Amino acid sequence: MTPNILVTQLVPQPAIDLLKAAGEVELNPDPEHVYSREELLERVARNDYLYSMLTNQIDEEVMAVNPNLKVIAQMAVGYDNIDVAAATARGIPVTHTPGVLTETTADTAWVLLMTVARRIVEADKFMRAGRYKAWGPMLLMGTDVHGKTLGILGFGRIGKAMARRAKGFHMKVIYYDEVRAPAEEEQALSAEYRPFDDVIAEADFITVHTPYAPSTHHLLGEREFARMKNTAYVVNTARGPIIDEKALVKALNDGQIAGAGLDVYEREPAMEPELRDMNQVVLLPHIGSASLETRTAMALMAARNLIAVIRGERPPNLVNPEVWDRR
Repeated sequence: MTPNILVTQLVPQPAIDLLKAAGEVELNPDPEHVYSREELLERVARNDYLYSMLTNQIDEEVMAVNPNLKVIAQMAVGYDNIDVAAATARGIPVTHTPGVLTETTADTAWVLLMTVARRIVEADKFMRAGRYKAWGPMLLMGTDVHGKTLGILGFGRIGKAMARRAKGFHMKVIYYDEVRAPAEEEQALSAEYRPFDDVIAEADFITVHTPYAPSTHHLLGEREFARMKNTAYVVNTARGPIIDEKALVKALNDGQIAGAGLDVYEREPAMEPELRDMNQVVLLPHIGSASLETRTAMALMAARNLIAVIRGERPPNLVNPEVWDRR
């Protein structure tokens, strides 16, 4: 019997070609359309292999519409949109795409950091509006990045990639993570482990790279913004709900912090309306891994995870390995 594969959003063509060689593919062809709940349930019901994105909640109800669901192959490193416990209880392997997007996402975080510090978006708008009449010593002054203190929240792959970049700018790097890195890694990256409160109080730039979990929901809120320097900038390329967005708006309005660079939002794709008109904020539409090379690599990794299940092979990037181990 030919495997039926649902791909919930349009992905790079090499991955589609790979999937079509393995089975019948039902593809959402519109790059800007996200399936409604009803559309998702209808399509999962007739496809036994699910190639998913962060944009849909894959919960017990979704899994229940197809008792023959064989795999949930997520094209993302994160999988907080999937009820992994429910999938495990049903014997459904869940896979993701770790590692492949590390450097590209770190590039995006660094771009946000530099852009908000040096007021690049403001300057671009200023120039396009024909407002540049003459050079002036007070024109659009920003903040230096070199020589400052970078505070990294979450010292996994992407956090460490940020530390590597910071070395080139002669920055002091301090970090917090629930699990401290080995001493040799700290030494190689010139990174100093500090308690969470110390990191947010001392850093000139705070960049967020923690996974999203109940313990990191609103990790940065009113209390934390109040502890930061009023010259500090916050960058988030991880998950939106890690930051209390209303508290962020208040901190920016009150001058508790200097600015922010955001690629993710608490109620994505919506954001706090006030952010739209703030010059001290740079806003991106969740493009952290959006390079041709990286998105293609992610799509292919997700496809290979799914195809491994079709072939009866252990997929290489299992989130819930106990499902496979008990087969």
